[in-house]
Amino acid sequence: MKITVNGTAQETAAETLKALLIELGYGEAKVATALNETFVPAALRPEQRLNDGDRVEIVTPRQGG
Repeated sequence: MKITVNGTAQETAAETLKALLIELGYGEAKVATALNETFVPAALRPEQRLNDGDRVEIVTPRQGG
C-alpha cells in the first residue's frame, strides 16, 4: 500500500503502525507517532491499522539545550 511517512511517499507491506516501525528499523525505539495528524500512544500501535493513503509522522527525541 502507499502511505506517506514524514512527508515522503512510501510503499509498505505493514498492516499496523507497530509493524511499520519495525519495517523502518525503529524496532522498540522511543518515538512519538501520529496517524493522519492524530497522536497514537505506543500501547495502541499494535492495533492501529494502516490504510492506503494514510499519513504517518514519526518523531524521535532530541537532546540539546
